[in-house]
Amino acid sequence: MVRYSLDPENPTKSCKSRGSNLRVHFKNTRETAQAIKGMHIRKATKYLKDVTLQKQCVPFRRYNGGVGRCAQAKQWGWTQGRWPKKSAEFLLHMLKNA
Repeated sequence: MVRYSLDPENPTKSCKSRGSNLRVHFKNTRETAQAIKGMHIRKATKYLKDVTLQKQCVPFRRYNGGVGRCAQAKQWGWTQGRWPKKSAEFLLHMLKNA
């Protein structure tokens, strides 16, 4: 099992989930997971559904080489963003199972 260095303040209101040998791009999934980190479950599921429909974008902050600019990234205070559909669908599936 994975040992986390920091336990949540209220474990009843948080959840942990992980996957291994996944058929998704790591960098896209990392950026998508960072975008939903700290969100409530309903807000995160709505956000991920909007990403698949390209109504909201995922801001690419770390792995952003060659990533184009989009106007939707302004709501995150950033300029670069994408709509990683496969990563969003995978994380949505993980949220439902968590």
